[in-house]
Amino acid sequence: MKDSAGKPAVLIIVENLPVPLDRRVWQESKALRDAGYEVVVICPRMRGYTQPEEFLDGIQIYRHPISAEAGGLVGFFLEYATALWGEMRLAWRAWRRHRFRVIHLCNPPDLLFLVAWPFRLLGVRVVYDVHDVWPEMFEAKFGGRGLFYWCVRLAERLTYATADVVLATNESVRQTAIVRGGKRPDRVWVVRTAPDIRSQEFAVDPALRRGRRYLVGYVGVMGNADGVHYTLEAAAHLVHRMGRTDIQFLLMGTGPEYQSLIERRDQLGLSDWVEMPGRVSNEYLFTALQTMDLGVSSDPINSYNDHCTMNKVLEYMTFGKAQVLFDLKEGRASAGDAAVYVPTNSAEQLGEAIGKLLDDPAARERMGRLGLERIRSDLNWGRSVAQLEAAYRRACDRGD
Repeated sequence: MKDSAGKPAVLIIVENLPVPLDRRVWQESKALRDAGYEVVVICPRMRGYTQPEEFLDGIQIYRHPISAEAGGLVGFFLEYATALWGEMRLAWRAWRRHRFRVIHLCNPPDLLFLVAWPFRLLGVRVVYDVHDVWPEMFEAKFGGRGLFYWCVRLAERLTYATADVVLATNESVRQTAIVRGGKRPDRVWVVRTAPDIRSQEFAVDPALRRGRRYLVGYVGVMGNADGVHYTLEAAAHLVHRMGRTDIQFLLMGTGPEYQSLIERRDQLGLSDWVEMPGRVSNEYLFTALQTMDLGVSSDPINSYNDHCTMNKVLEYMTFGKAQVLFDLKEGRASAGDAAVYVPTNSAEQLGEAIGKLLDDPAARERMGRLGLERIRSDLNWGRSVAQLEAAYRRACDRGD
C-alpha cells in the first residue's frame, strides 16, 4: 500500500521489547507515520502488552508469543526460536494485508535476516537498526568467545549483508557497521536515541524521598549485563559503611534479574533505603526523574557497554539531573561534562562518587544545566528524525 505521496508501507520488527514500551522503536514508528509512511510493527507479547493485534496512534501492531526472557544458553535458544516463529508467521500476515516495501529490523538478536530474506526476493528493501552490537553483548553475558560467539558473529555479518541501509545509535556503532559489517559509509546513518519528553510538564513529588534529604534514581533494564548489583552494593557502602542514612534510592525497571536483585537488596539490609517498584508508568517515571537529585548508571565497563548509548543517561540529562556512571566511551560521548565518571567497576568508588556529588549542590546544578543544554542543542530527537528520514529516502531509492 502507498499513500498519495507514493511512500510505501513499512514493517518494523523488534524482538526484545514490545511497543509502545520500546521508546526508540515507538518514536521511530511515529516519526515515519508523520512522514507519510504506513507503519506496521511486529513485537513480542510481554511486559503487560498482550493484545495480539492493536491499532494505536495510527500504527498497526501485531504481537506474538515468546518464551520467558533468556537467562542462559538454553533460555536464549527457546526465546529466539519462539520469537522467530512468531515473527515469520506475522510477517506473512502483514505482507498479505499491507504489502510493505521496506522491512526494518531492530536487533538484538541478529537473526531477523532470516525473516527478511524471502521478502528481499520480492523486492522489499531492508533497513537494519543496530540497537546493540550483538557479539559484544553475547560475550558480556557469557564471558567468553566459544563456538556460539562465532555463530553470533556470522549472524551479524549476514544481517549486514542483507541490509540496504544501516541505522546506528552512535558513532561507535557506525564504525562497527563500516569496518566489521563491510557497509559503505554512505549506507550507514547515525540515528541517535533521544528522549522526546517535555520535562516541565511534570512536578516534583517529595513523597518519593520517603522523608530523606536526597533521592538517587536508576531507570532501566535489570539483566545480568546491566550492573544494577553495583548500584545496590554502592548503596550498601553508603548506608552501612559511610553512615549515609539521608539518601533514598529509587530503582525503576524490571528484567530477568529483577527478583534476584530484590533478594540481594534484602540480603544487604537495604529494604528501608532502596525502593524497587518494577515497571512503572510514564507518569510515575517522569515525576521521579523530576524529583531525584541525581541519577546513577551502573552499566559496567566492557567492550559491549562501550558501544552503547544508554537511554537512562539521556533521560537524566533531559530532566536536568547530574549523574554518576562508570567511564564508558559512549556514556562520556553523550553526557560530556554533565556527569561524574568512575574509572573502574567498583561499587565502593561508585558509592563514594554518589555521596560526594550529593554534597556538592553547585556541581549538581552545573552538570544538570549542561546536560539539558546538550540535549536541546546536539542530542535532540528532531536531529534523529531528520537522519531517519534521509536513511529511508536512500533505502527507497531504486536508482542507486
